[in-house]
Amino acid sequence: MVPQPLAATDVARLRVAIARLSRWLRRHDLAGLTPTQLSALATVDRLGPLRLGDLAAVEGIAPSTLTRLVTVLEERGYVERCPVPGDARASTLAITSDGHAALELIREQSTILLAGRLRTLTDEQRAALAAALPALERLAEPDPGDPRSR
Repeated sequence: MVPQPLAATDVARLRVAIARLSRWLRRHDLAGLTPTQLSALATVDRLGPLRLGDLAAVEGIAPSTLTRLVTVLEERGYVERCPVPGDARASTLAITSDGHAALELIREQSTILLAGRLRTLTDEQRAALAAALPALERLAEPDPGDPRSR
């Protein structure tokens, strides 16, 4: 049996629902960070120490924007610059224990908020979401053709 594509209206509804839910989850305190700063911090956490240019490429932001962003993360103690042996001009960015703690707090808060919202659904709606999780997780996987998803 050939899988049927979703109707355009269903695709649009899914996009809107995901965007609204994402915005709603970001409304709480992000440890004093903007969503862009939080994304960069999570990238440094996920990819390990990396050069500033690599972080700019992954995040899709201009180097001048990155400089300001990294300065804020450094001032808050969430990241630190580490020299690259043999290249006096280069440095990598590494997450600190405070950065790990901030990410963990944000993740915990988001989970608590979402769990509370899920309790407002019927048993059938929660079961439908649970059944849809594998498909949603597949949609959220990195796109190998997108350099930002490395």
